[in-house]
Amino acid sequence: MDIQDQDATARWEALGSRDPRSRGTAMEHISQEVMQRVESIGPIPATVPSPVATAGHPTSDLNDILARLLMLSKRCPFDDVRERCVWLLQNVQDFGVRIPRPLGNGPSRFIPEKEILQVSKVDPRTQSIFEDAFAALGRLDNISLVMGFHPQYLESFLRTQHYLLQMDGPLSLHYRHYIGIMAAARHQCSYLVNLHVNDFLQVGGDSKWLNGLDGAPQKLQALGELNKILAHRPWLLTKAHIEHLLKAEEHSWSLAELIHAVVLLTHYHSLASFTFGCGITPEIHSDGGHTFRPPSLSQYCVCDIANGNGHGHLEERRGNHQVSEVSGEVEVLMERMKQLQECRDEEEASQEEMATRFEREKTESMLVATAEDEECVPSRDVSRHFEDPSYGYKDFSRRGEHVPTFRVQDYSWEDHGYSLVNRLYPDVGQLLDEKFQMAYNLTYNTMAMHKDVDTTMLRRAIWNYIHCMFGIRYDDYDYGEINQLLDRSFKVYIKTMVCSPEKTTKRMYESFWRQFQHSEKVHVNLLLMEARMQAELLYALRAITRYMT
Repeated sequence: MDIQDQDATARWEALGSRDPRSRGTAMEHISQEVMQRVESIGPIPATVPSPVATAGHPTSDLNDILARLLMLSKRCPFDDVRERCVWLLQNVQDFGVRIPRPLGNGPSRFIPEKEILQVSKVDPRTQSIFEDAFAALGRLDNISLVMGFHPQYLESFLRTQHYLLQMDGPLSLHYRHYIGIMAAARHQCSYLVNLHVNDFLQVGGDSKWLNGLDGAPQKLQALGELNKILAHRPWLLTKAHIEHLLKAEEHSWSLAELIHAVVLLTHYHSLASFTFGCGITPEIHSDGGHTFRPPSLSQYCVCDIANGNGHGHLEERRGNHQVSEVSGEVEVLMERMKQLQECRDEEEASQEEMATRFEREKTESMLVATAEDEECVPSRDVSRHFEDPSYGYKDFSRRGEHVPTFRVQDYSWEDHGYSLVNRLYPDVGQLLDEKFQMAYNLTYNTMAMHKDVDTTMLRRAIWNYIHCMFGIRYDDYDYGEINQLLDRSFKVYIKTMVCSPEKTTKRMYESFWRQFQHSEKVHVNLLLMEARMQAELLYALRAITRYMT
């Protein structure tokens, strides 16, 4: 990177400073640079269409800067930067150069933008969290905005992710982002792939690696098998897979490096689930997040219609009809919770009965189909980052495959996994544990419009159902409760989002818990994401423990 590039990077980074003077100085330099570029194009006569750059054209760099300014005008947590970006874009437009506009309606395709926190209207605590996130990454991404429904969790999530990607650790920075790309690509999550391609290049990664996994070092290629098994069938992981990576002569991994890689893989597999489950849209400054085309007369361009925007009134009418259809859904669920609590108090099932109920639920979970069970063909852009694209989630017992039940009493996160991670990658076990606890215990004691409700039973049923799909059993849990609390449409959503997230649709998101708030559905998605991550980690850490002993 030459000195000029370094100066430009430093100026953009300074926009994340908590010091208003530093932000002001950086913004002044950026404004001057932008206007110099605009003036070099020259004033545009009214009869000539405004220029819009194509790749390789002298103005293509300017377009990238304008897209970034658009993102900052909407997403920067500092109002001085937002206002200055709006002013600068207006100046550019007044000069006759076309400026970009956002595509789509906010951070999520599933949740109306007006319900998601606006960066200009948050409480002081959330403001501070947003500022920290922006300072660390130079952006406040759509995932963070949707997680902003639950600031306590968001704080824990960002702290953990920051540590994994940017703090001291066994792996170099470009390896960390490349592993993130590999993991997200397994689920065809172009949103996360694109974010980390940019971050990978930003920290000095070799662009040749991005041509495909076969262009990356042998050491990373060797991680492909672990990535594949963890993402789709973690119960097949054995200590032989671990040994293969640790004893690969010149391309071998150290134990500490492998723990770091495993945590990153499981983090991004589960984050892909959250991304698809919440319908996260491309970042404003990324491909698919903005357009330079002017809006049509009706204020919608073809892209908007293709993205399903512009039909708000229709969606609203459909939504109102649905609510009347499902009136009483919440009350039914609350009544079942009450009855189950009473049954628990009256009698306790025997150990044999509890084991039978687990096996029954595990078998039934295999019969729950994911979204239409159609095949998704990954685009070349994403599939080049992994091998064997046909390898996906398969239920335990298909084609006669039998997997022994993983008993948490024999190997648990609390008693085994936590200490192993902390020993080999200090502090990360603690950070992960706080994040798991935060998602599992998070409650506002509400269900839809009802207050003062204890939701512990429901949260535990969701968490344990996900682990049950992975063959993981808690001896002290009555799996008969799951069928009482989780209806079929909810189970289809859970299974799709956890096992084949790329198949999650808006219809599926809308079809479960139709009387609940969007914030409650996002909370469900946090539970699904963390339960999935812990399930994958348990299988990986057990295999590493077996190798070590």
